[in-house]
Amino acid sequence: MTKTAVVLFNLGGPDSKAAIRPFLLNFFTDPNIIRLPYPLRWIIANLIAWRRSKKEAGASYGELGDKSPLLANTQEQAMMLELLLNKSTDAEFKTFVCMRYWHPMTDEVVRDVKKYNPDNIVLLPLYPQYSTTTTRSSYQVWKALAKKEGLGTSSKFVCCYPLDNGYINANAAQLREVYQKAELETGMTPRILMSAHGLPEDIVKVGDPYEWQCRQSAENIIAQTGIENPDWVLCFQSRVGPKKWLS
Repeated sequence: MTKTAVVLFNLGGPDSKAAIRPFLLNFFTDPNIIRLPYPLRWIIANLIAWRRSKKEAGASYGELGDKSPLLANTQEQAMMLELLLNKSTDAEFKTFVCMRYWHPMTDEVVRDVKKYNPDNIVLLPLYPQYSTTTTRSSYQVWKALAKKEGLGTSSKFVCCYPLDNGYINANAAQLREVYQKAELETGMTPRILMSAHGLPEDIVKVGDPYEWQCRQSAENIIAQTGIENPDWVLCFQSRVGPKKWLS
């Protein structure tokens, strides 16, 4: 029986109040995020991590019990995916959650996959839209650490899926349900705000396809809802530093 490891890439998030600052430091020292030489990037990352852990990020995570729900959500996705894959074929599948900026981090997961000794590896980013700051960053680190650990198993990489039918239909179905409920409860026509994480505009201008893919996803989700003449807009959230971000 062939064994396949399916590695789910995600951003990660702090699992305690004490982890907020080191998580932010890991995030902002990534050269895909702040594109400056390391010494300067390290200084800026430390300043941002210190300030945001005391203010915006500290307050936001405080409302969530001082931790991110992302790990638990991703682990649940991984478990359900593993059950589904093992029901649908005679081959053996095992899923692994790999976070970019907090535990379980890439080095840990590479070692776990190597111990599993699979015949094949599928690298599955949970970012539907491709960005150099998310998908590429996760893949770059995986490749480097897999090479370092001697994990040479054949692997396939899922790049992105902004227009995948399953992704579009699932979002449209959830949106339609909530939209219709809001109509009934208020007697008014709701406005749909679709939110995506922002990026500095200069990253988009040098060829990052993230903004375009987000807009394509949003347009297709809205069309798939079947809502007649919907009032909707795509929003981009978050901003750090003086640069102009998507808005």
